[in-house]
Amino acid sequence: MNQEPVLSWKVAGIALGLLMILATAVAKPLGVSTAYVNTDAMVTHTIAPDKAEANEYLSKYGEKNSWSIDYGWMLVIGIFFGAVVSSVVTKRFRARQNPSVPDMWQQNFGSSSQKRWLHAFVGGVLLLFGARLAGGCTSGHMMSGISQLTVGSFVFGIAIFASGIATAKYLYRGKKL
Repeated sequence: MNQEPVLSWKVAGIALGLLMILATAVAKPLGVSTAYVNTDAMVTHTIAPDKAEANEYLSKYGEKNSWSIDYGWMLVIGIFFGAVVSSVVTKRFRARQNPSVPDMWQQNFGSSSQKRWLHAFVGGVLLLFGARLAGGCTSGHMMSGISQLTVGSFVFGIAIFASGIATAKYLYRGKKL
């Protein structure tokens, strides 16, 4: 498989900057984690409205007028379809024998797709929890916040890279990278 980048980092950086300007001018800065919170609030308010209203965090997102497929959800859907279109257009879409287990993971931790899914799910939950605790997600802080020179986003960026490096060193200690 071709491992060369599709775009140089310079071209990709300029394209991302132009996308940020366009998104901010047309709607608002990029960020998707609020879509998950809105969905959680919709489900909780529908199933257990008393519990949702009693929860200080979910009650903030409980307004029925925010229960729609909005800008954030369109970004979530766009991320999925954009990735598919990009992989097809660049001829990098391929079927793997065990698609849920990347080669590097398989070499170091085995071929169990359940183990890989469990680790990916736990990692995703921790990342989303941390992002919401910090008031935004990686796209909200790393792209939108830093482009607006927000101090909290710089702190978030430093923390996310430091924790990512520490986690990778822990997971792959003594293993082949």
